[in-house]
Amino acid sequence: MINDFTEGSVSKHLIKFAWPFVVSNFLQTVYNLVDMVVVGQYVGSAGLSAVSMGGEVLILFTFLCLGFVSAGQVMISQFVGRKEYDSVSKVIGMIFTTVFVMAILITIISMPLAHPILKLLNVPDEAMGGAMDYTRVCLGGVIFTFGYNAVGSIMRGIGDSKRPLMFIAISATANIFLDILFVGAFDMGPGGAALATVMSQALSFIIAIIYLYRHRVAFGFDFKLKSFKIQKDLFLRMIKLGIPMMLQFSAITFSMMFVNSYINQYGVTYMAVTAIGNKLGNITNIVTQSLNAAGSGMVGQNIAAGKHDRVSKVVKMVLLLGTIFAAILSVLMIIMPEQLFGLFDKEEAVKALARSYVWVAVINFFGYAGRSFAMSLINGMGFAGLAFFAGIMDGVVVRVGLAFLLGIVFDMGIYGFWYGMVIAGHVFGVVGIIYFLSGKWKQKKLIIN
Repeated sequence: MINDFTEGSVSKHLIKFAWPFVVSNFLQTVYNLVDMVVVGQYVGSAGLSAVSMGGEVLILFTFLCLGFVSAGQVMISQFVGRKEYDSVSKVIGMIFTTVFVMAILITIISMPLAHPILKLLNVPDEAMGGAMDYTRVCLGGVIFTFGYNAVGSIMRGIGDSKRPLMFIAISATANIFLDILFVGAFDMGPGGAALATVMSQALSFIIAIIYLYRHRVAFGFDFKLKSFKIQKDLFLRMIKLGIPMMLQFSAITFSMMFVNSYINQYGVTYMAVTAIGNKLGNITNIVTQSLNAAGSGMVGQNIAAGKHDRVSKVVKMVLLLGTIFAAILSVLMIIMPEQLFGLFDKEEAVKALARSYVWVAVINFFGYAGRSFAMSLINGMGFAGLAFFAGIMDGVVVRVGLAFLLGIVFDMGIYGFWYGMVIAGHVFGVVGIIYFLSGKWKQKKLIIN
């Protein structure tokens, strides 16, 4: 299952490695969108807002896990570049063990915190019940969410993008069917949408583990109990990279939740518009995150092999392809905003605000393109300090600062908060371009050294 990206055409490798991620992320986004579309159509704006805010809480806790599995992914790709396959197996076992322990701890800790967090987000009373239902069900199944993401990160690390596509296809298909069943037929509301998500991820994770066990020789991990042992030296390296990445992911998400708490004061219509706008941004992320996943894996292998010219080609191609896609989606947003927003919410008040969100969305689309370029380089290098710096600048300093400056100081209201959030999304791209042009990445010590 392991693929070597240190030889051959960079562009062919990138496209071949990235396209299954594009399809995978598309399916992932589809089944997240299905939650909102089904709930929006059957329950209305209050239900849609409940799913959106409950999802934000889940994402915040999920990122605590993703920091570590992403660190493990970087280590795997760099070990593959060095052809040190015994170390790859050790990191795989360590990821599974770490994720299992974290899932148990977060489930215990997060349950009593769900309601206080939603209160801090100023979730309106009409959406609070649904948001609580959605959050509690998702947090109850967080072990499957974590395991689901761990498998994906491991496969990305070894250069395999086709099998994760198979696992996500199973999850997406199950989620669509269960959403319609629980929310539409059984009238279970946001809680039903959450149950559909958890059950579909559990199914996909279980099938993935069974498949990998049956193909354990090709996978490079024997699944013996001793193989799940934590290796102290490797674990310390994963912690060194994982904590900054966790804080980076969490800072951005926390800041978005914080700014959304002010947006929520404008009522469920503005909450719905913001939620739909975020989901449309995630469509851009289908491609850019796929390019980031493929690019960071290729960067990790080639930087470990000492092939700096190939690293440069990889990140330039990531930026080019991401920018082209952002431009295409921007044109669609400018031409037909009402139709796009109408897919998620049938209420006229929501569609009436769609045109006001057009340029917010366009700025956001191009921010994703720059971020994928930067993260493919920074995360592929395993440069935890720079990733943390960019995350704090984006998530705390610029995002919160601009939102307050435009929304409150300049009295732009909801538009100030909207523009502040999406302009901040360009911070990563700016930091990445400066770092790339400096050439200092060529002398950076690898996390596996």
